[in-house]
Amino acid sequence: MAANHHTHETNKPHRYEGPKNHLITFAVSILLTALAFFAVMANLGKTFTIMFIVLLAIVQAAFQLYVWMHAKDRGHTYAKIGIFMGGIIALTAVAAVVYWMWW
Repeated sequence: MAANHHTHETNKPHRYEGPKNHLITFAVSILLTALAFFAVMANLGKTFTIMFIVLLAIVQAAFQLYVWMHAKDRGHTYAKIGIFMGGIIALTAVAAVVYWMWW
């Protein structure tokens, strides 16, 4: 049944990728979570730890979107645009709150 599945936009058969990408992404997610845990346990400094954990969270969210939410597949253009616009709005809101609190 998976071999006969067609996408809506291209009408080409959907290629079955298997669980390889999902397993790799799961392993990377576990690794990133472990790195965040060890960064907190190592007492590397409050500012560095926070920035490092935020960076790891952004990387992990990108992996999740790319593989688990099928952002890499064709036909998800509107979802990609929506996620990108949501990211811009979120970053703008965070920048505004930081600016408001520090100055």
